[in-house]
Amino acid sequence: MKRTIPLLATAAVLALSLSACGSSGGSTESSTSEQSGSALQKVKDAGVLTVGTEGTYRPFSYHEGSDLTGYDVDVIKAVGEKMGVEVKFQETQWDAIFAGLDAGRFDVIANQVAINPEREKKYLFSEPYTVSEGVVVTKSDNTDITSFDSLKGKKTAQSLTSSFYEAAKAAGATIEPVEGWAQSVTLLKQGRVDATVNDKLTFLDSQKTNPDDSIKIAAESADKSESAVTMRQGSEDLQKAIDDALDQLRSDGELATISEKYFGEDVSK
Repeated sequence: MKRTIPLLATAAVLALSLSACGSSGGSTESSTSEQSGSALQKVKDAGVLTVGTEGTYRPFSYHEGSDLTGYDVDVIKAVGEKMGVEVKFQETQWDAIFAGLDAGRFDVIANQVAINPEREKKYLFSEPYTVSEGVVVTKSDNTDITSFDSLKGKKTAQSLTSSFYEAAKAAGATIEPVEGWAQSVTLLKQGRVDATVNDKLTFLDSQKTNPDDSIKIAAESADKSESAVTMRQGSEDLQKAIDDALDQLRSDGELATISEKYFGEDVSK
């Protein structure tokens, strides 16, 4: 489901846009007022933290048989345990995940939502539980693309609601819309696009599970992307409870253990 950018302007836009992944959505004043000062109590009263996630975004949120698993899934389950509540998942497509949060279908999103200024105007975020980077992936025999600036005039495969779409667009690429990583790689290997900009962790997981020497990381960003649990505005009490849980998980080493399970290293800091 991530490098160095010579031009400062491109780097600045990339820094704002990076991470896993996604649409900024839109919240409303009514949903804010409804949630103000009450989000945590509602969760406690119900005994359940309802979480929006895709269930199709390996290695973060995906299925093994009928079981929902993944890095984000394990992290938010551990958060729920620390909070003393059950965690239930509402699976939804990425393009609809922010609308689901706005409508109150779930309390939070745990799906590699990257923090950026645009989203911070509309939503609250926990402390980051993933720190990652963006990468340009090309075919292994490609010698034309060696940096993000090299994407100017090239065609890249991107989800239009992904943070990486903004990075590719800022670099001057022509965008071929896709639904996700798998489709991006297919188009890349078919020669229908020159590259795709995505998360380094997604590339590494893909290579670990399905090694493919026909593609490579051609460039890496010097900027980092931070992903966090996402909540509606007015959920400050819930935000604090989740932050406290993440602090405990970090201090007792559980976040590092979950990270190593999926990536072989600690990606939580």
